[in-house]
Amino acid sequence: MKKEHIILPADPNDPEDFAVSREALERGLRGRLIRKARKKLGLSQQEFASRFKISVGTLRDWEQSRSKAPDFAIAYVKVIARAPDMVAETVAA
Repeated sequence: MKKEHIILPADPNDPEDFAVSREALERGLRGRLIRKARKKLGLSQQEFASRFKISVGTLRDWEQSRSKAPDFAIAYVKVIARAPDMVAETVAA
């Protein structure tokens, strides 16, 4: 496994803190964007995933930063946030 470049080192005075790589930070920011869009609509993960045709497991992994949401998914979530009814109607057709 290659060593990732650390952009935020762990606090040596906090045993529960950990270093953060650029990749981990990007995963976290993308997960936050997705979670905020979902919560703004007042939907559970299951409801959001079902309404917008996303695997609930994938959505959960993105939100919890277990995996990095690809660029197309970020674009899709941004469109959902702006026009949720139009997107839901379109994907249901």
